[in-house]
Amino acid sequence: MKQTLILLVFIFSFSFASTAQIDSIQKLDEVILSDSKLKNYASGVKIEILTDSVIQVNAVSLTNLLAFNSNIYFKENGSGMVSSPSFRGTNASQTAVVWNGININSQLNGQTDFNTINTSNYDGIDIRSGGGSVQYGSGAIGGSIHLNNKLSFTEHFETVLRTGYGSFNSKNLGFKTGFGSKQWTGNVAVTYVDSDNDYKYLGTDSVNENGEFNNLNLNANLGFYLSDKDIIKLYHQSYFGDRNLSGTIAGPSRSKYEDENFRTMLEWSRISGKFSSKIKTVHLHEMFKYFENKDKDNFSLGSVNTFLVNHNFNVRFNDKLQFKTILEYSNTKGKGDSFLEPVRNAFSATTLLNHKLNTIISYGVNLRQDFITGGERPFVFSVDAGFDLFEHYKIQINGSKNYRIPTFNDLYWQPGGNIDLVSESSYQIDFGQQFNYDAFNIKLNGYYINTKDMIQWLPNSTGLWSPINIGEVANYGAELEVKSHYNIGNHYFKFSGHYSYTVSENLETNKQLIYVPFHKGNLNMAYNLKRLSLFYQHIFNGEVFIIGNTLSNYDFGNIGVSYLFNQNREINFKVDFKLNNVYNTYYENVALRPMPNRNFQIQTTIKF
Repeated sequence: MKQTLILLVFIFSFSFASTAQIDSIQKLDEVILSDSKLKNYASGVKIEILTDSVIQVNAVSLTNLLAFNSNIYFKENGSGMVSSPSFRGTNASQTAVVWNGININSQLNGQTDFNTINTSNYDGIDIRSGGGSVQYGSGAIGGSIHLNNKLSFTEHFETVLRTGYGSFNSKNLGFKTGFGSKQWTGNVAVTYVDSDNDYKYLGTDSVNENGEFNNLNLNANLGFYLSDKDIIKLYHQSYFGDRNLSGTIAGPSRSKYEDENFRTMLEWSRISGKFSSKIKTVHLHEMFKYFENKDKDNFSLGSVNTFLVNHNFNVRFNDKLQFKTILEYSNTKGKGDSFLEPVRNAFSATTLLNHKLNTIISYGVNLRQDFITGGERPFVFSVDAGFDLFEHYKIQINGSKNYRIPTFNDLYWQPGGNIDLVSESSYQIDFGQQFNYDAFNIKLNGYYINTKDMIQWLPNSTGLWSPINIGEVANYGAELEVKSHYNIGNHYFKFSGHYSYTVSENLETNKQLIYVPFHKGNLNMAYNLKRLSLFYQHIFNGEVFIIGNTLSNYDFGNIGVSYLFNQNREINFKVDFKLNNVYNTYYENVALRPMPNRNFQIQTTIKF
């Protein structure tokens, strides 16, 4: 019955659109932002927008950017190695990464390695807290990270060149340019990172051996006005990574990992007065080669290609009421030494409604039905509401059902895959309060997530790691976000901080899940005087449980200074110096894998 109702809504929507009179009225967010639902259908959802100045402080690593500027906890298999997030106590495959509106989590392991994302290649990075499977599909349980490239149809030409060097023979190069007119626009960004990564293990005579890595990121985006009503946009992102996999304190490693990702999306938008539609055709490619011994030619190989078609239709009845439908079909084919040639076809139908009832209350109701190869038919929903009760005080509340389907590795990896796995099903509720003033704002959120049939890889009685559905997991906690800024003459001060208390409990054992700290916090302080800027970053991670033991809590800080030359000239030149782990703190966020000791980075930036 529910499937029939959703399909009837789509039929009505398409027939309604066909009678619409076309004019040239356009909404700016529809022209520039590919993922407009992030902004327009989230009245009761906590969203944190990271500004350009925040991104530039951590202009290489998405891991460092979010670790210091969000409530998300990260664990890394050593510096530059695989980086996995834990968002509200969920695991890495329960955090969706969304590239210009498309979920790009791996079809192999269900997650995105945050050390493969270079932040300087994007124009905007947003953090959406809580379940988002209605909008973004499988895996959006703890939250989602949104990587956006903006295309601006204005007369402009601007270029940024970056070069940097740091400890452990670390180098980075970057080039980014944007250009366009009222009829066409584009931007290109290229970044290269390389490091020997041979830092010393504090308190020992050992160093991080076999930790070398390099990667190349390329983003290229174009947009054209075909007419007053039609816009076509092309987005492309390529990544090439080559890294040795460093060992542990207990043993060396000779292994190596090469991977590549290609993402291409062609988008056609048509604006018809109150109506707009978008058709997206997408190709996603991921490939890896794993060498047990980097000095030999033997390797295991795996690759996946996904072809996706997505249609969005939006009706903006007036300034208070809008409605969107989304149809999406995807075909995913894998090929690898450890999982043969699996194929998955998926179709989803989604409806989104947002209504601003009056000046105080706005709410949303959203539904999604999936049909997936193998008989899986997840039905999910979400409801949210925002209440602007007073000038400076707002309440947000949302509830949702979300899901995650097993990945190709979960099902078919040999040895260890488990074809009897079922999809995870999750319910959540989130209550938030915001206090917004000119000089500061505060966000305070409490949440509860209940997940059934959670998939987790664990060693069995023979020592072989294999995924199982572990029953029921409860995640609950509280999050605090504080931001403030003020001026005293020419002196500018800025402060931000986050704190989270997180419980992630297996309800069968009543134990906290591994690698989820109860306490996590960070703070950022910045000072600016004309051309001079100073900043300090600090992070605290509480004790975490691991199998059979615990990892101690740790905290460390970074400091930095920058100076801008030729301010307000056609060519600006800036020099940045950053000292990481200034207290030379020993810490591990994965057992037996120490992170770097005190180290420095220097970077020059030229804008023209």
